[in-house]
Amino acid sequence: MSRTDQQLEGVTLLGDTRVKYPTEYAPEILETFINKHPENEYVVSFTCPEFTSLCPKTGQPDFAKIIISYIPREKMVESKSLKLYLFSFRNHGDFHEDCINIIMKDLVALMDPKYLEVLGLFTPRGGIAIYPFANYGDAEHQAMVQQRRMQAFEYGINSQMK
Repeated sequence: MSRTDQQLEGVTLLGDTRVKYPTEYAPEILETFINKHPENEYVVSFTCPEFTSLCPKTGQPDFAKIIISYIPREKMVESKSLKLYLFSFRNHGDFHEDCINIIMKDLVALMDPKYLEVLGLFTPRGGIAIYPFANYGDAEHQAMVQQRRMQAFEYGINSQMK
């Protein structure tokens, strides 16, 4: 069953070939659509293999693979707006950990998901790889928050031992 115009209200970027890529951090570009299956608890994941931001001190580029996963409630993030939003970090100067936390907080504020996590697999620079992880869960998903945070912690330790 196709979505109605009412269900697609607020989705303006998808299909618009005239969209300009933002040159500065732009959380306002994020758009949502209504989850047609809020009674189902399911996971939506996005992988952005070409994320870039800038070091706030040197201005040099940082590169990462960003993985975002969430359990939706009523709203879902529209993927083209997410792509443009992540692109808006291209000229944004912040540390890796800050970028991951900003992305998490912006998406939580946008959608009010049941659960959301953001992992950044940053390319080593200066001989050090950094893998920040941030997650959020509502009251019913606090056990998952703790479990996934511990798994991310173990992943970081294990990946450093290879």
